[in-house]
Parts: sequence; structure tokens; C-alpha cells
Amino acid sequence: MEIPFISKFIKAMDKPVENTLTSNYTYLFGPTTSGKLVNEFTAMQTSAVYSCVRILAEALASLPLHIYRYKEAGKERVYTHTLYHILHDEPNSEMSSFVFRETLMSHLLIWGNAYAQIIRDGAGRVVSLYPLLPNKVEVGRNSSGEIYYVYTPNAEENPHLKSYASYNLRRHEVLHIPGLGFDGLVGYSPIAMAKNAVGMTIATEEYGASFFANGANPGGVLEHPGVLKDPKKVRDSWNEVYRGSTNAHKIAVLEEGMKYQQIGIPPEEAQFLETRKFQINEIARLYRIPPHMVGDLEKSSFSNIEQQSLEFVKYTLDPWVIRWEQALQRSLLLPREKREYFIKFNVDGLLRGDYQSRMNGYSVGIQNGFLSPNDIRHLEDMNPIPEGEGGDFYIVNGNMTKLKDAGVFANKVRSE
Repeated sequence: MEIPFISKFIKAMDKPVENTLTSNYTYLFGPTTSGKLVNEFTAMQTSAVYSCVRILAEALASLPLHIYRYKEAGKERVYTHTLYHILHDEPNSEMSSFVFRETLMSHLLIWGNAYAQIIRDGAGRVVSLYPLLPNKVEVGRNSSGEIYYVYTPNAEENPHLKSYASYNLRRHEVLHIPGLGFDGLVGYSPIAMAKNAVGMTIATEEYGASFFANGANPGGVLEHPGVLKDPKKVRDSWNEVYRGSTNAHKIAVLEEGMKYQQIGIPPEEAQFLETRKFQINEIARLYRIPPHMVGDLEKSSFSNIEQQSLEFVKYTLDPWVIRWEQALQRSLLLPREKREYFIKFNVDGLLRGDYQSRMNGYSVGIQNGFLSPNDIRHLEDMNPIPEGEGGDFYIVNGNMTKLKDAGVFANKVRSE
């Protein structure tokens, strides 16, 4: 199956000329000072990285995503636009909107870039969106200054692309959401930028695993008063009986005057647990995740968890939301639509706070005339009060009046 708009481009321009491919940053991964290999897959095997990526990917994927039209007095949601169903329900026939956004967000958090192929109809309108793996995409600029993308799949990951063939995709055929970068064109991988911190996390996890694999005891020396003819046999027989977490705390029987001398530093003295905890906070700092969201409740309490959660939305999630919104508007809306429509996530539900705080805020809003009962019911996902029963009235507290009108009523009584 040919891709709309792509076949003509490939025939006219088999290979871009005078290009500079700038998106392949895999060389930034690799060995670290801890001696551990760090890449996108080994990083995700650590609980801290996996937890942070999952928190952000699921948070963004769960937000309502709508298309709005500008009005003279505000905005209105547009359900009839072709993009509404694609973004809100099904970007393609194989994925829900949640899975699609969760996948692209995980790409963005691991590789620093998220790509999706845009399938359009003859009028240029978006028909469907398919994710593209970032490590198989290269971004370039041809001699005329036009940005293009080269994608080389190696599996049946996209029904519109054949395997083991490079595809040149033009700018209007790719949804590209870049992360933090240095050239404004592509983003850098957070994992690659902080690979030493991730490598140390991997090293501490492996040390803990090997510690328990050795019976939760450090290494030691078997001392024999005489000369052993076959020391390897003695060592192997000791390991066979006492090595491993399942053999921990077994009673050792030493013969022929042998003694066991422990060497090495116990994990408590090496502050192993503190190191692991610090590395978890280090990864949480990398993704700007509050520690309590990755299971560290040491400095959390009932009085500050809510505030930390609100700060997570404002300072962590909101920048990602804006990055997504602007990329969607730039790539998916037609040029003639950009002045009339805009795409927006709804994060209001995450910022509402606890029930009592919301009710107190609504009470202030009604008494000061900037909220009606139906406004509040809409915010709380409740059906409106029927028309004619006062649900849309805006009222103010009658005990308050303008400063210049203070005493007018009393003067009027005296004159009468």
C-alpha cells in the first residue's frame, strides 16, 4: 500500500541532497563510569526509571483532549471536526487514544523525541496517526531548507510501511514532538544525558541482587591449618551448600581445623540502602517527579502531599502538555484552520484539590457573582439544573455595597 503524498515525493527525490542528519543520538548511550551499559532498554529495567516514565506517560494519556473553536466571547468545543474523533477516541484502527498518547509520551521520555506518521486524504485532512520508533528516525534538512524525515523500520510495526526499506517523509507527513534540545529541531534523550546516574542505579540494583544470590553474606576466606591438595574442590563444595539466598543462615560444619574468616564490608556499613534511596531520588529529580509518587514517603505527610501533587501538575506535567498542544496544532491543523481552531488538554480536574477546598472555593465564587450553580455542576461533571429553575443566575451577597453608597439608605430614611 502506498502512503498518501509520499510515493510522488520518493519518485521525484530518491535521496535528499546536501542534508545533515541530526536525530541519531544513540552514541550518547553506552558505558558509564559505573561500568554499566545504559541504553533505552536497560534503563527501563530499573524500577525508578520505569516508574517515572509510567507516571508521566499515563498522566498525559489520561487527560481529556479536545478541539475548540474561537468565539467572540470565549471558546466552544467542536465535536464535528474530523480530528476530534482521531485525537479523542482512535488515532488509527489498532489503537485507542490512550495507548497512542502513552506510547508517544514514553518515546519522548526515553529518546527525547516522539514521531507519528500522518496519513491524509486527498484534501489534506488527517485520516489516521501511526507511531514511529524514534531510534529508527533521522531528521534532516535538504538544500532548499525543507525538513524531512528518513524512517527505516525493521519489523512489521506499521501496516503502511514495508520492512527493511527507508522511507523519506516530508514535514507535513510526520507529527514530531521534540523534547529539550540544543538546535530547536530534535530533542536529546534524558536517559543519555544522565546515563551516569542511571548506570549507578543499575549498579546498585545488581549489587543488591548479587548480595542475596550469595546468601546475603559478603565474601570470606576458608583457612586450613595444613596444605590443601585440591582447594577448588573445597571451595565448590562450600558454595554448593551455603551459597544463595535459600541457603542463608544454615549452620556450617568445618572439619580438619578449618576456620571461616569473613572479609568485605557489610551493606549496612557501606550504606547500601541509603545509596539505593538516593539513586531513586536522583531519577525522580531527572524527570521532576515528587518522591512520594515513586514510593518515597520519608519527607511526605498529609499536609504536603496535596501541595506536591498540585506542583507536579503545574511544574512537571504542564510543560509537557504545552509541548504536545503546540506540536499537534502545528502538524495536524490545516493552515486555514489554525486561526479558527485550537487543540487543548483539560488539566482542570487535576488542579481542583480536595472536596472541602473545592466547596469553599465554589461558595466564594457564588457569593461574589462570578460562578453560577450550573457552572459549578459543569466543573463537577453533573447535569445542569433545568432551564428556568435558577441554575444560570449570577448573584452577589446583599450585605456588600460600594463605598460611595455607604449610608445612602440611612440618609434616605432621615429625609422621609
